[in-house]
Amino acid sequence: MINIQKVKTQSYPYRGIHLNQGIKKTGLCTSTYGWEYIIKRYWARPIIVVDIKNPHSTSLRLFRALRLLTNMVELKVSESRDLTRIERIGAHSHIRGLGLDSALEPRASSEGMVGQTTARKAAGVIVQMVKEGKIAGRAVLLAGQPGTGKTAIAMGMAKSIGLETPFAMLAGSELFSLEMSKTEALMQAFRKAIGVRIKEETEVIEGEVVEIQIDRPAVTGAASKTGKLTLKTTEMETVYDLGAKMIEALGKDKVQSGDVIAIDKASGKITKLGRSFSRSRDYDAMGPQTKFVQCPDGELQKRKEVVHCVTLHEIDVINSRTQGFLALFTGDTGEIRAEVREQIDTKVAEWREEGKAEIVPGVLFIDEVHMLDIECFSFLNRALENDMAPILVVATNRGITTIRGTNYKSPHGIPIDFLDRLLIISTQPYTEEDIRKILDIRCQEEDVDVSEDAKVLLTKIGVDTSLRYAINLITSAALACQKRKGKVVEMEDVSRAYELFWDVKRSTQYLIEYQRDYMFSEGTMGEEDEMVS
Repeated sequence: MINIQKVKTQSYPYRGIHLNQGIKKTGLCTSTYGWEYIIKRYWARPIIVVDIKNPHSTSLRLFRALRLLTNMVELKVSESRDLTRIERIGAHSHIRGLGLDSALEPRASSEGMVGQTTARKAAGVIVQMVKEGKIAGRAVLLAGQPGTGKTAIAMGMAKSIGLETPFAMLAGSELFSLEMSKTEALMQAFRKAIGVRIKEETEVIEGEVVEIQIDRPAVTGAASKTGKLTLKTTEMETVYDLGAKMIEALGKDKVQSGDVIAIDKASGKITKLGRSFSRSRDYDAMGPQTKFVQCPDGELQKRKEVVHCVTLHEIDVINSRTQGFLALFTGDTGEIRAEVREQIDTKVAEWREEGKAEIVPGVLFIDEVHMLDIECFSFLNRALENDMAPILVVATNRGITTIRGTNYKSPHGIPIDFLDRLLIISTQPYTEEDIRKILDIRCQEEDVDVSEDAKVLLTKIGVDTSLRYAINLITSAALACQKRKGKVVEMEDVSRAYELFWDVKRSTQYLIEYQRDYMFSEGTMGEEDEMVS
């Protein structure tokens, strides 16, 4: 039930009737223009529109309108919900970069990165050298305990490098589940991380669109559409005849009067460069993606240098498979013969000498590098000595452990000869203050309102157990809050999630107490006590 507590009349600019807390956003207001009373809910369109031309009959009409609204709320005829865009939230979706300033000094909290100032600064130096092309064929190791942000730093490096520099990611365990040899999978990963910037000269028509005229036939299917396109520069203006394909391309790119476009004469490809500054005041509001450019000068037809950025792996696939570039979409690349790669490397070397292409060494990130065996490490040793090798970044959370495929132990499970090639960046455990900041960022990323007391409790749980466990409790606590029809996650919601989902320490303790009830339990009490401690 909605009970009317009292009726207020505000002098200006609205007259309002205040309802109780049953529906906070439900109200009845009138603008100063013509005594229009609109009752609405915050999640839907106006429910009732009452036009009161006679101010003296206000009270009776308001009573009837409010009674109708009350009946509608009681009956619960329908429920309206916001249709919002669904976005996938990943473990590192909040990372936007390394959080460094122009002097490569780490900020306390920036671009989703918190803490790890030394590691972030070292990673920033690597990124800067990659951008300037001063480093290639080198390897970097991110070593640290589990949950100290190694993958986050690698993701930050990928975001900081930019789109033109290739960045390929690979997990060490993937190599053993692919339908190809381990060395072939590593070679393909290496080639994915090496870019080729190919330059070529082409004739383009570049100008500002003055007018687009499209003549449609009177009878459907009688003839194809024709039209005229008027382009101009600061010095000339020309009218071009359009065919059906060009009209379709213009419509697909939503080209309109005032846009600055470039048309490739050879392929007919249309590139929308932006909107002319002279049309900047055509609309009161424009989207953030709207880009304003100057009207081109000189002649409409020009010879321009076009740059295409591809990876060596893409060139390999196109030249090695019968279906050509379609293999890039199907993913069925298979093993590529060494003769094909040698021919491509020779051709790319010729392009480099002629100035038609340049090599862009990218970054290959291999997570869980301790999962590689001795054969893979031997291959990496040789591959890094190649002239066109990318920057290799590997990460591991292992200490002194056995090298896979041997009986020998080594730091991080990596052979000593390969470890000697690596620049090692160490990550340290997060402090309590860092954990609190990271939890704040994750709450904002997952769009969960959490009270201060609940954040303090989550921080304490993160310190006592692990940061990953505390982050996982955010969504669980939000669901518990939704179950009790709350809007802000409180301590009771976090406690409820903490009771439902165990962390590693509590689960291990439970196994120690009830190990006799489990099948094939091989642990001894002494070993399990060490695991818990």
